[in-house]
Amino acid sequence: MQALITRLSELGAAPVHITRICRNWLNGEPLDGGARAAANFLPRQVIDALPALRQWLASLAQVVSEHPAQDGSVRLLVALQRGQTVESVLLPRQGVCVSTQVGCAVGCTFCMTGRDGLLRQLDSTEILAQVTLARMRRPVRKVVFMGMGEPAHNLEAVLEAIDALGTLGGIGHKQLVFSTVGDHRVFERLPEQRVRPALAVSLHTTRADLRRELLPRAPQIDPSELVGLAQAYADRTGYPIQYQWTLIDGLNDGQDEADSIVRLLAGQYAVMNFIPVNAIDGSAHRRPPHARSVELVRQLRERGVLATLRDSAGQDVDAGCGQLRARQIEAAPIRMQMPIAKPAGVD
Repeated sequence: MQALITRLSELGAAPVHITRICRNWLNGEPLDGGARAAANFLPRQVIDALPALRQWLASLAQVVSEHPAQDGSVRLLVALQRGQTVESVLLPRQGVCVSTQVGCAVGCTFCMTGRDGLLRQLDSTEILAQVTLARMRRPVRKVVFMGMGEPAHNLEAVLEAIDALGTLGGIGHKQLVFSTVGDHRVFERLPEQRVRPALAVSLHTTRADLRRELLPRAPQIDPSELVGLAQAYADRTGYPIQYQWTLIDGLNDGQDEADSIVRLLAGQYAVMNFIPVNAIDGSAHRRPPHARSVELVRQLRERGVLATLRDSAGQDVDAGCGQLRARQIEAAPIRMQMPIAKPAGVD
């Protein structure tokens, strides 16, 4: 985002011009707001530079394929400038899930994304470009940073994107959801931000030993400490914490976990979201029987924990996070339609 702001400043755009152009882009609208509006509002040198700026911004993220699902979601395979791909998801009820990295360093054993490790960081414009792609297809009122990558490992770019969306992008602060496996930097930095997002914490188990096994390269924070840090953020912001729990048959779906969840979360301002694991090639992890998952949710609700049973978007098109990208890599490399150079002064 800063690259666009810097370029516009160098062209002589005043802050009011920069604000208007950035707002238009973030909302998926023409940069100039229409030819008549530009002629009456923008300096001539800015108007002359708009075609090159449009071309550069359009090149940041291009949709390779769309995969609509019966639940109303649409998974997008998105090509970046360097020939790599990430996934975004248009969610029901006017949401979009965006990626923050190509690959991931955490290496969760139940996740396709982390199998190749971290390949590179996305900059803030690449993150925001996924939102503009979504807004060109449908209204977006919520942005969740739960796609490929661990947002805490790309913290500066993600915070810059959140600030832009919460100020110029017209997204309510509570409707910006920062998802993390847990990192002390998150709990230090998020409360200091001008735009403080809602927080989703990937918990997956209450057992420290099992968490190390499932999330081998996540920060080694005991689950009880992690809940304490998250709840302190909830107290400060007034937003409930969303805990994410991938249900795996025979590992984290038993009575012992249910009892521990109650001890940690009963009476807390939080919601536990259970998501049955996506089956992926080479993994022994399987979904629990549906009846067991339903019973777990019922029991927690009766014992004072708000719990839901969800499903990863796009299950009927076999498009859980990372699966589209993996299939594309196996099939053929992505080739951009044409190489697009950045305008001078744009990094």
